[in-house]
Amino acid sequence: MNALHTADLARVNADMGHDAPALVRWAIGLGLRSIVTTNFRPFESVILHMVTQAQPDVPVIWMDNGYNTEATYRFADEVTRQLGLNLKIYLPLRSRAHREAVDGPTPALDDPGHAAFTQEVKLEPFARALRETAPQVWFTALRATDSAVRAQMEPVSINPDGLIKVAPLLHWSSKDLYDYCQQHGLPNNFDYVDPTKGEDQRECGLHLAH
Repeated sequence: MNALHTADLARVNADMGHDAPALVRWAIGLGLRSIVTTNFRPFESVILHMVTQAQPDVPVIWMDNGYNTEATYRFADEVTRQLGLNLKIYLPLRSRAHREAVDGPTPALDDPGHAAFTQEVKLEPFARALRETAPQVWFTALRATDSAVRAQMEPVSINPDGLIKVAPLLHWSSKDLYDYCQQHGLPNNFDYVDPTKGEDQRECGLHLAH
């Protein structure tokens, strides 16, 4: 039985949907097993700082697809050191070198093989992470400006897995995120590419499946 009901969700979203730190404190205060996912894209240090301020040992789940930029890997190491993250890295079952030797380079978005590529490098590792960490609360850095799908989301929802999905930064602007980084001395990374999305406003599939 889920810890929240529809009426609870509506109240929490109305009361705290635009107060990210309060929303994080509320979600951690539920006393349930939590995770925060990251891809170390621009401004990811904000959600990581905010959640670890409330729960320093929260598992930080990174599905490293093997296609990140050098800057993204350096940023991941820097943020992990600075915040003392409890980072748990989930890799595809095949290395990038193995996959490319057999299947060739990353398939284009209109290639029928792109869905299988996304499944292999992102969705399967995330499903494995969910099985191994068995969370009840999932913190994510989703923002309404990311895509049309995300613009329709609420800061707190119950996803198809039954997870309480918390997006504290849903209504934040890039300026809000920048100012937070400046205020807290957090590093940033703008050299980021997600091969499963290909386009900024396109969904990778993770938040459609979960």
